[in-house]
Amino acid sequence: MITPNMHYADLKDSYLFFHIAQKTKAYLEANPEKRLYRMGIGDVSLPLPDAVIQALHEAVNDQAIKESFHGYMPECGAPFLRKTIANYYALRGVEISADEVFVSSGASDELGDILDLFDRGSSALVIEPAYPAYVDANVMAGRTIVHLASGKENGFLPEPSEEVKADILYICSPNNPTGAVFNRKQLQAWVDFANENGSVILFDAAYEAFIEDETLPHSIFELEGAKTCAIEICSLSKTAGFTGTRLGYTVIPQQLVRNGMNLNAMWVRNRTTKTNGVSYIIQKGGAAVFTPEGQRQIRENIGIYKSNAKVLMEALDKLGIWYCGGKNAPYIWMKCPDGMGSWDFFDYLLKEIQVVGTPGEGFGACGEGYFRFSTFGSPEDTKEAARRLVELLGKK
Repeated sequence: MITPNMHYADLKDSYLFFHIAQKTKAYLEANPEKRLYRMGIGDVSLPLPDAVIQALHEAVNDQAIKESFHGYMPECGAPFLRKTIANYYALRGVEISADEVFVSSGASDELGDILDLFDRGSSALVIEPAYPAYVDANVMAGRTIVHLASGKENGFLPEPSEEVKADILYICSPNNPTGAVFNRKQLQAWVDFANENGSVILFDAAYEAFIEDETLPHSIFELEGAKTCAIEICSLSKTAGFTGTRLGYTVIPQQLVRNGMNLNAMWVRNRTTKTNGVSYIIQKGGAAVFTPEGQRQIRENIGIYKSNAKVLMEALDKLGIWYCGGKNAPYIWMKCPDGMGSWDFFDYLLKEIQVVGTPGEGFGACGEGYFRFSTFGSPEDTKEAARRLVELLGKK
């Protein structure tokens, strides 16, 4: 009899967002006349920019003509898109070559797949609160997971510690779920720590486009020494509305070597073995994001989400509730009022004002007592949810 991967038995019973969906479904079945204001799961609400739509249509037309038809694409990404992304980095003074860029079907997929580069006996450090998939992907692999707690006292931006070491270091900045962003000095400390200990940083930069404070780094490769210790994983999901279209990219520098193995070359071998590349049509749409018109259009959309964040922050300021995030990230991480637990607060908001957020406990034990709001909803729903929050919590 075949033995399945028994590490799956170590996973939690239900995924965070599945549990939220079950709770909201039960509430609506019991209260069919109610309307929910959803600020939980971080899915976008605005459509793809016009520049992307036009490029997608052009690519579809290409597939109808023999001379412009594309079959299998290069497994590591179309040269036109890899070069375009490298040029995007150059605009921020980061020099990377096109062959250091790998096109993917999205950051979530890549964050799981990239673990193929590391021995299962390696350990993984996860800064909590954390995106649940960081933990679950390593549980599935049977890895030792080192949990580094963060909290209000350090703005959810912990420093590296000689007492807490691991082979793989997960860093997400701007952070999901807290919205906190490492400044250059703080991120440099992690880069230095990784190089000193031979670790590799998996830098999740899915939300870099939301940074408005230009003193903050958008890419870990803006930091000295990062090319010898980091892999950067990016996404167009929140940047350009590709949540349902699926496209991302990963940067693995040629200088990243461990135990005589070049991780860039390893990833080329992995991709050419395990994938047939991302669709030509999708890659053409992705390239349009980086054109001047595409950049202008995504900035407009991001501006709407940032306006939503401002509305929510103003409501929390009025209530005197502590929070972080919002300004440079699409998430707001608030302290639950009156010492409430995060799932209790979820149930309270759902029952009393039909507002849905995400309980902090779902992102790790040190998220208990906190709550995440996403700013990806419509402006109308966000304003109404903020109004209801002020009305409800202002009475407490």
